[in-house]
Amino acid sequence: MNITIPMPPLFNFKRTALSHGWYDLPPFAFDKASWTLTRVITLNSGKPINVTITAGAGALHVQAPRKLSQSANEKVIRDVRHALRFDDDMTSFYALVAVNEEFAWIAQSGAGRLLRSPGVFEDLVKTICTTNCSWAATDKMVNALVNELGVEAQGGGRTFPTAETMASVDENFYREKIRAGYRAPYLKELAERVTSGELNVEAWLTSELPTDKLKREMQQVKGVGTYAAENLLRLVGRYDGLALDSWVRGKFAKLHNKGRAAEDKKIARYYARFGEWQGLALWCDMTKDWLEGEEKLW
Repeated sequence: MNITIPMPPLFNFKRTALSHGWYDLPPFAFDKASWTLTRVITLNSGKPINVTITAGAGALHVQAPRKLSQSANEKVIRDVRHALRFDDDMTSFYALVAVNEEFAWIAQSGAGRLLRSPGVFEDLVKTICTTNCSWAATDKMVNALVNELGVEAQGGGRTFPTAETMASVDENFYREKIRAGYRAPYLKELAERVTSGELNVEAWLTSELPTDKLKREMQQVKGVGTYAAENLLRLVGRYDGLALDSWVRGKFAKLHNKGRAAEDKKIARYYARFGEWQGLALWCDMTKDWLEGEEKLW
């Protein structure tokens, strides 16, 4: 079954799909040879499905492995739109960077949308799995979570586990099967808090709290420090924070400080001109070369 989803103006499928490492973590996968993003989607009823997503002039083309009911079709469209940030209003960001020679390429190419999961819980768990470790370790943990606790999907792949499923296993499971190390009790506690209703992480998407207070709320989750919270804020549409880590610091040194290490204060001053969008301006700057030469939007 084929589903066509009109794209927003100046939407860059390539830069959105490959905006950061989520495309390489299940239930996402990406084939750069064919520029195809795949995603396992949990439906409201029935077996989950693995859909393929490609882009053409003005529209995304989503292929499902079976004919879908109206409600299932709507769920697929909702999840794809959400993951690819179709409803994000980039107008003020593009206006801000368009007048800056060094950053004008962002508006010209339609960059700036950051791939996210269909739900905040998945993004939160994955973010915890990125802290204090290599990307290879993150990849192993996320793959283990999906393979051990996910539900098999039609068309291949497995779902990301629900909070209820993650709460149903003990802490040792996270240590021994997931190899989560010090994160093991954090993942167990997070899943239990979400399952019980004590913590509603999905509400972060529409929270009316000022960013600093929302950040503090995120940091009440064990395993979420400043870096993790500022990454999560980007995925719910808040870009005040810079989410500095060793990779960003190294890349900034190479691009803007003649290869010499720069203090965090200097990095902050460099992007301060972009105000509430400074974290997104930084990330676009850091990743510009990932797709240079691929100017076509789809």
